[in-house]
Amino acid sequence: MHIARIGLGVAAATSVAALAVTALATAAPAAVPHTLAVPAVAGHTLVHGVSSPLTSEQCQTKWHINCYTPLQYRKAYDLNALYRKGVTGKGRTIVIVDSYGSPTVQHDLDVYSRQFGLPSTKVKVVKWGHVPAFDPKNTDMTGWAGETTLDVEMAHAVAPGAKIVVVETAVSETEGTTGLPEMMDAEKHLIDHNVGDVISQSFGATENTFPGFDRGDFSSIKKLRYAFKDADKKHVTVLAASGDGGATDLKSDGKTYYKKRVNSWPSSDPLVTSIGGTQLHLNDAGDRVKPDSVYNDYGSGGGGQSHVFTRPSFQDGVKSTVGTRRGTPDISMTAAVNGGAWIYSSYDPTAVGWDVSGGTSEATPLFSGIVALADQAAGHRVGNIQKALYDLYAHHAKANGIVDVNDGTNNSYQGVTGYKAVNGYDLATGVGTVDALKFVPALAKASHRG
Repeated sequence: MHIARIGLGVAAATSVAALAVTALATAAPAAVPHTLAVPAVAGHTLVHGVSSPLTSEQCQTKWHINCYTPLQYRKAYDLNALYRKGVTGKGRTIVIVDSYGSPTVQHDLDVYSRQFGLPSTKVKVVKWGHVPAFDPKNTDMTGWAGETTLDVEMAHAVAPGAKIVVVETAVSETEGTTGLPEMMDAEKHLIDHNVGDVISQSFGATENTFPGFDRGDFSSIKKLRYAFKDADKKHVTVLAASGDGGATDLKSDGKTYYKKRVNSWPSSDPLVTSIGGTQLHLNDAGDRVKPDSVYNDYGSGGGGQSHVFTRPSFQDGVKSTVGTRRGTPDISMTAAVNGGAWIYSSYDPTAVGWDVSGGTSEATPLFSGIVALADQAAGHRVGNIQKALYDLYAHHAKANGIVDVNDGTNNSYQGVTGYKAVNGYDLATGVGTVDALKFVPALAKASHRG
């Protein structure tokens, strides 16, 4: 598995090589041996431990990137009018699943919220299994802590009235515990106990790394789908980051990339809404200075055809693009490091302060906030949004708040040619991105009561 978070290194932009994703190697039971558990985000932070957020102009001078606050995101995604109507995610719960978690997540969210004049919220932490004590010298743990911080702060930025539950799983190579099976067990438990309305997953594992894949035996992935099937029945929305490797992704070693097009699970699962990445171009007020483009800088938005799952019926309308396979992503939010988000963390005593982070593990919790807003607006869970999403796209997409991303660039990465952003659905950004003021009520209306 791999984290989808990207960020900036200490006081200077680091090379792509230095932004490598950290892999958490895991031993697993017979059903899923040796699947890697990795946050989709590790390695994508270009700036660490800055004492206070800088303006985009200052970031351009210092690191040659734009850096954005939640207030700019709120303007860019047309959220403020929803808040004025009282649509804040109130009464809804976002579940965030990460290994190890962060011991300072509540404090850090409080500091983040205070900085930008947002109300904070109580983060409920659920420990799943024997989660080891946090060790700031353990790079696996700090990688996941960075992911956890990003996930919580981005979800809160969009849905400030929603409750947040963080599930910490006990991935630990030394203890031989598992990665994905533990996460799925935790998710099923929370679904069965009616804990959350939307689940945000900023992690993934390349389909090709699962046992049996080379023989065409996909049972090791299909045996892990039980949480998503449960979520579908209970009308819980499940999201996953499409990854930061463009049309390719990591091999089993967690360090090298396939030299061909591959996809990753759970993003590729038809029961999951796959969240891709865009690049925002904003002024300091949060107004767009030009349309969104494909995320392709210190990583690239994941997307392509699944080699495990065939085309689901909700993608029949885009079969000319996806062919006979499940295509990802479904929809996208901001993920580029050049245009990354300010986040605050203090889990690492050597780098307390503000970072700029990106990656599809930024985009995914941002979209979880959008779903929480739609849940509140609907007065019920919107549940599995796939059919509704593609119906909104097919009929009056613009009026329904779906904004096309068609800048003509692609999501190539690590020498593997990606997919171009063109008019309409594509395998770089899915149906595009959102204008929340239109999209939230449209999704609420299009989704059946759960």
